[in-house]
Amino acid sequence: MKKLNQLLAVLALSLASITAAHAAADQELLKRGEYLARAGDCMACHSAAGKPSFAGGLAIDSGHGIIYSTNITPDKEHGIGNYSEEQFSKAVRHGVRADGTPLYPAMPYPSYAKVSDDDIHALYAYFMDGVKPVAVASPPSEMSFPFNIRWGMKLWNVFFANDKPFKEQAGWSAEIKRGAYLVEGLGHCGSCHTPRGFAMNEKASDSAQEQFLSGGDLNGWAVPSLRGMPHWSAQDIVDYLQTGRNKTASVAGEMSLVVEHSTSHLKQEDLNAIAAYLKTLSTPPARNDGARPQGAQATAKKLTAAKDLTLGERLYLDNCAACHFVTGKGAPGIFPVLDGASIANADNPTGLLHVILAGARTPSTEKAPSILVMPGFAHRLSDKEAAELASFVRQGWGNQGGAVSEREAAKVRASLEKH
Repeated sequence: MKKLNQLLAVLALSLASITAAHAAADQELLKRGEYLARAGDCMACHSAAGKPSFAGGLAIDSGHGIIYSTNITPDKEHGIGNYSEEQFSKAVRHGVRADGTPLYPAMPYPSYAKVSDDDIHALYAYFMDGVKPVAVASPPSEMSFPFNIRWGMKLWNVFFANDKPFKEQAGWSAEIKRGAYLVEGLGHCGSCHTPRGFAMNEKASDSAQEQFLSGGDLNGWAVPSLRGMPHWSAQDIVDYLQTGRNKTASVAGEMSLVVEHSTSHLKQEDLNAIAAYLKTLSTPPARNDGARPQGAQATAKKLTAAKDLTLGERLYLDNCAACHFVTGKGAPGIFPVLDGASIANADNPTGLLHVILAGARTPSTEKAPSILVMPGFAHRLSDKEAAELASFVRQGWGNQGGAVSEREAAKVRASLEKH
């Protein structure tokens, strides 16, 4: 009897150890899934102001109507609680709901197709067991004809969706491979930074193609190229993704949400890997700046003298020079550089006008908790004044952007008032 009791005690201890080990493994899997959800920036699109995280309902302007993001909590009626792991994988990687209905590519499944099976498993575990179910239905999308016909997306997928798994290139180090996997897959950077075709399809899907990450357009904003990033060091890239600012630039527009909800939460080694990968990409040909020799010095000299100023120059001194200075160089890590800034040299001036009228603010992150705010000037500048100011910034110093019209400023103001 004594030996039997000892055996039972050993068995009980073993079972307890096994149970504890399984529980620890489950928690580790959920933790990994949560991290991957951050890397995939799921929260930014599937969370709306005033609603719980991942409950959906965010209105996304597709240019052809409004798409409302779906509830991806494990609620069985309104969310994905009834999805099997296979159905979850098909939705994430192929854009097909459990009932067979195709999703719109506002869900970046062409990029998520590169996510590995192991990462899909961790994501599924997290969304099923690590997220609280929310019984909230998302509004139906309001797409115009013919985009409201869902079956048409099946044809779009045949011609434009890339469902190939991630493929590394010869000669990549382990760090660069990791960075490429994050950028091309979960990070879905190409969704914004790659030009799109007539059917709103991304023209390239990986670094083997020169158009990949070569710049795009998002809701009228010119999105800069990420290829090589010749004016930024690898540390500049890391700082920008980690804190929303670096020594020359600060985030604005949609990128503010990316930093707030996603990249600021990534591990240091993953941010380093992303930077290392981006620096390997070939750089597009530089624009010819020979037409404006010593433009920076001439602009600074004229602003300093403050004589015979144009309206745009005067508005700059009155509203901008205190922070960005007559040199357009700003202050490292605080006020962005305007001389050479991509937002000032973009073909489309919408982003610059948006910042002038609405202002911008950096997110509060672990590494940079303070929020830096640029005020908007919509209340004090007319459309003509906003256009003149933007024209000066785009053509002062060494910048080579085009002039901005009053009509363009009025259009941006109208869009701000609409939203």
